[in-house]
Amino acid sequence: MVDAPETGSPESPARTFPVPTSVSPEAQQFLSMPAFGSAEYPELDDVPGWVAYVEQADAGLLMAMELRNAGANVTVAELSVDGVPVFDVTPEGAPNGADDPIYYDIHGGALVMGAGPGCRAMAIGNAAGTRMHTLAVDYRMPPRHPYPAALDDCLVVYRSLLEDHAPETIVVGGGSAGGNLAAALMLRARDEGLPMPAALVLMTPEVDLTESGDSFQTNLGVDAVLTRSLMPANLLYAGGHDLTDPYVSPLFGDFTADFPPTFLQSGTRDLFLSNTVRMHRKLRAAGVDAELHVFEAMPHGGFFGAPEDRESSEEVRRFIAAHLKP
Repeated sequence: MVDAPETGSPESPARTFPVPTSVSPEAQQFLSMPAFGSAEYPELDDVPGWVAYVEQADAGLLMAMELRNAGANVTVAELSVDGVPVFDVTPEGAPNGADDPIYYDIHGGALVMGAGPGCRAMAIGNAAGTRMHTLAVDYRMPPRHPYPAALDDCLVVYRSLLEDHAPETIVVGGGSAGGNLAAALMLRARDEGLPMPAALVLMTPEVDLTESGDSFQTNLGVDAVLTRSLMPANLLYAGGHDLTDPYVSPLFGDFTADFPPTFLQSGTRDLFLSNTVRMHRKLRAAGVDAELHVFEAMPHGGFFGAPEDRESSEEVRRFIAAHLKP
């Protein structure tokens, strides 16, 4: 008689994850480095503790971004759009007239990091990658400005863009937390009767703040960039709001009407792989033109300069070119 299998979740013994030879030497070198680390999360009501935590994290983020941006040939201007600070970034040779395409960039940073210099640095990298005139929103964040402050700021800038640019010349994009806000912005803009842009770019987007996806368990300890749950930051951002609200976690939104063509990117070691895969399936089920690109062994945010990152940028440029009005 064969014993019935035990029920319950499968368990895996402690494992090591060797650097694969299936990726470029540059990617192998990145994966062989020590995993990113950060301080312990403060208590949710510890405002000074969160301010100190964000300052420390921002310093490391800025250093990484500036290394990635070495050699980027761009001009940067600091502007204000109806009281919201933005960075206007133009790569050398990119057209930047009112009738020319523009990339609306929403920065990442776990919904609590990346303000000011970090926003500027990420905008430079994304402008260099897309080779497009780029406008980056420096939105408000916790601990002093929880939801919906960030989304409100993103909407203010999007409304302003529509006053100066035809929607078919606008591409909206965001990575990680910026992917959350970019997708939420599309839902809210649609609900408020605003036209959709030509395309949406979601790079490993943080679209489910409940962290219900499979990779939040299977890739925990595998991703060298996101090494733990982001739930404390998610709760701080939500400020007591329901995490399943589509404006907070866009994965739970309705995409059946008027949603732009969407590019989604992740990696097999990305903690947010499930976010990206589930978002792609949700969009496809709603009839949205959506592409999913999953890169071998890539952690959250890429390899910071490997050939795979350049390949990803090439795919983004191809997707954008295919959806912009000639």
